[in-house]
Amino acid sequence: MAATKKPLNIVKMKKMKENKDPITMLTAYDYPSAVLAEEAGVDIILVGDSLGNAVLGYNSTIPVTIDDMVYHSRAVARGAQSTFIVTDMPFMTYHGGIDESLKGVRRIMQEGHAHAVKLEGGAEIADTVRAVVKAGVPVLGHIGLTPQSVNQIGGFRVQGKDAADAKRLLEDAKALEEAGAFAIVLELVTEAVAEAISNELSIPTIGIGAGRGTDGQVLVFHDVLQYASPYMPKRFVKTYADVGTIIRDSIGNYVQDVKNKSFPAEEHVFTAEDGVVDSLYGSSKAKVENRS
Repeated sequence: MAATKKPLNIVKMKKMKENKDPITMLTAYDYPSAVLAEEAGVDIILVGDSLGNAVLGYNSTIPVTIDDMVYHSRAVARGAQSTFIVTDMPFMTYHGGIDESLKGVRRIMQEGHAHAVKLEGGAEIADTVRAVVKAGVPVLGHIGLTPQSVNQIGGFRVQGKDAADAKRLLEDAKALEEAGAFAIVLELVTEAVAEAISNELSIPTIGIGAGRGTDGQVLVFHDVLQYASPYMPKRFVKTYADVGTIIRDSIGNYVQDVKNKSFPAEEHVFTAEDGVVDSLYGSSKAKVENRS
């Protein structure tokens, strides 16, 4: 499938919105997950800074560095050569001067081999988005629950529950569109507000916990596959397999087989020609005799 797949681009994405053809996005953080995502037909792979939680063992995305993102983006790019790849700019790498922000973007694009970058925030980062787009780099916006700002917004709270918050989200979305973002992720936004925002924009919206009215959906690889221990269920996630249990049980079976000496079995070993072992012992015996 990957060999005949034509990679998506930002023009095609906008056309998908016009045609009401839902866009599929999935996170991936390494080569094998990227290969599998591409083979499954995912439209866009997001190398999210959620890798901090999913694969690096942090309790938030804040400790993730630009080096982390470059490293994982490069691995994903090797695995999904026919898929559009977006890579997150991590915490505090695009809130200083434009020159400093562009240095990080350059690393993501040149070293990480991404096709676009994702920036969290609304109107307050519009100037940065505009500068990055002017430099020739596609930008995916991200509003609603923005994990990099979780300490500021008071935790993982659903956004757009009242009129004032809904207005703020719409203003942020329009500011990002005006700045040149090619699409916007809406995370943990009430369904009615996410649909209203999607209808107001000419660019696609991609929801995660934002209901059914967005132009596409994104989920985390490890949530789709329940690849964690312990796995913490999330209301907005549908899991399609429980690979965490399969992996744990399979490794447990391996441990038991080694302990009870049922592995390796006859079918797992290699044989030598007749006399090879005797020749080894003979050689060892001769060396001992010569030393004496």
